[in-house]
Amino acid sequence: MTPGAGRAPRLLDGIDAPSDLRRLPRAALAQVAGEVRAEMIEIVSGVGGHLGAGLGVVELTTALHWVFDTPDDKLIWDVSHQCYPHKILTGRRQAMRAMRQDGGPAGFTSRRESVYDPFGAAHSSTAISAALGFAAARDYEGRGNAVVAIVGDGAMSGGMAYEGLNNAGASGRPLIVILNDNDMSIAPPSGALSRHLRDLRARRPEKAERLAALAAADGPPPSFAGRPTLFDDLGFAYCGPFDGHDVDEMAAVLERARDHCRGPAGGPILIHALTVKGKGYAPAEAAADCYHGVAKFDAATGQQHKSPPKAPSYTSVFAESLIQEADEDPRIVAITAAMPSGTGLDKFGAAHPDRCYDAGIAEQHAVTFCAGLACEGFRPFAAIYSTFLQRAYDQIVHDVAIQQLPVRFAIDRAGMVGADGVTHQGSYDIAYLGCLPGFVLMAPADEAELKHMVATAAAIDDRPSAVRFPRGEGTGAPLPNRGTPLEIGRGRVIREGREIAILSYGARLADAEAAAARLAETGVEITVADARFAKPIDDRLVKLLAEEHKLVLTLEEGAIGGFSAQVIDSLVRQGLGEAVGRVRPCHLPDRFIEHASPAAQLAQAGLDADALAARVLAALGRPVETLAELTAG
Repeated sequence: MTPGAGRAPRLLDGIDAPSDLRRLPRAALAQVAGEVRAEMIEIVSGVGGHLGAGLGVVELTTALHWVFDTPDDKLIWDVSHQCYPHKILTGRRQAMRAMRQDGGPAGFTSRRESVYDPFGAAHSSTAISAALGFAAARDYEGRGNAVVAIVGDGAMSGGMAYEGLNNAGASGRPLIVILNDNDMSIAPPSGALSRHLRDLRARRPEKAERLAALAAADGPPPSFAGRPTLFDDLGFAYCGPFDGHDVDEMAAVLERARDHCRGPAGGPILIHALTVKGKGYAPAEAAADCYHGVAKFDAATGQQHKSPPKAPSYTSVFAESLIQEADEDPRIVAITAAMPSGTGLDKFGAAHPDRCYDAGIAEQHAVTFCAGLACEGFRPFAAIYSTFLQRAYDQIVHDVAIQQLPVRFAIDRAGMVGADGVTHQGSYDIAYLGCLPGFVLMAPADEAELKHMVATAAAIDDRPSAVRFPRGEGTGAPLPNRGTPLEIGRGRVIREGREIAILSYGARLADAEAAAARLAETGVEITVADARFAKPIDDRLVKLLAEEHKLVLTLEEGAIGGFSAQVIDSLVRQGLGEAVGRVRPCHLPDRFIEHASPAAQLAQAGLDADALAARVLAALGRPVETLAELTAG
């Protein structure tokens, strides 16, 4: 049955572009917003995704597209978790039923996807800087279009947001920043700014007073702060706070801001809109995370359809292992950058509340904060997703690596992450950390190995270290009661064979073993080894594999320049340069991999068991069709 079949006609059914919305009277906007909210719940219930943030901006989004002449006027969404209503109103309503799936729309804004997405974003705190760039280009060319950045209060904890505010405020360029304040990031916000915003929230007057002030005078929308705010001091005209769920009020505020920016006195404006994450859907409003990210769910009850786990997640094993280490060592502390639940540090914080720190969406600050702790003899673990650790690279180099400080990086979501797609893939950490002198790099093949590597990291006290591990469930490996530190730089042979060896780094070892098992059915016996460490690499193991096999495949769920580069360097250093030509790197292809299931992404990359087995047969000159015959049999 077609979604929506049999229901009464809706205004939303006639909106295929914002121009259709703008033909409606203001009195119709509340109905449109209600229909957008219902549509969004229906869509996300069927595909999963980010729900709470989008529900919180339905009225704001409807007002934005009614007031501004998009796509000529530019709407730039920070992070863009909250962009689903925007996508519904910009011609992607039907396509969103395949959102975050292979070939469907992305879960974030994407320039490749629509002219209504002028800037792609899935990491935090970028919108103000991008908007200033758009405004500068507009002014240089003498155009008159509006530029609007929509930024959440959580994103305002990121340092780049302040860099953008500082530069934009000094420039004086007409620019509108909407502070979407729902007092919530992925987790409850932290930091002094959240206290400042709470004080401003408390100053919002009753609706009648707000509307009277809006109607009373020219210039930017009114401020009810009663005093200059932080934003005024940075060169913005602070306006509000206003009710972000009153679509009529928001339309009036935005019209006033638009007209002011077009006038001779126009300059940067910050509109403070108060919203509720998960608004209008009771299960989301009641949940601790406001249904930030959800699996498919029953729209009537909010019950999510999650399959029972077959094994504990890598994240939970990391958290429990770190708690065990901290139980024995009072110097162990843990730091997250606004992701306590995603990294498992909510569990650590419950066990050791005085040794768990949330730095906010501020990875640069978090890493240097860890460096300071390490200088004072503490043993910090920085638990940060691979994709977000990229944001702190200078601090890793300058503040940690050069000073050889024993900061321990727990790099979650390493490798392919599935539906979150290209902006969240953990592809680059092996390469960008592997080039830094003195780093110890580890990757577990399974959850039992992860326990040992957490213990290993805790014991390393003379240099920085990192352990990378993937999203999702482990392999079901039996877990030891307690991790045991591993010998640094030593791998292991898992399976002995002839002619060809696979040297795996990390969780793709299971695919290497599966490929070996399938090949054995064809009479081909290969060696499978687990490197455990990319740096320092096990030179003896590399030499052994190179000397005893015709071909060595290196296997990693990372970008070019990572583990395979360390293997090749090892061979050259050991005077085995002739063996380099017998190395076949298996890494992620030199392109960005879009959203799909993790299994589909690995198949695209040629890193699953089928691809590895086919590659071995091709190297031996054996017909790859042999594998297909086995499968058919």
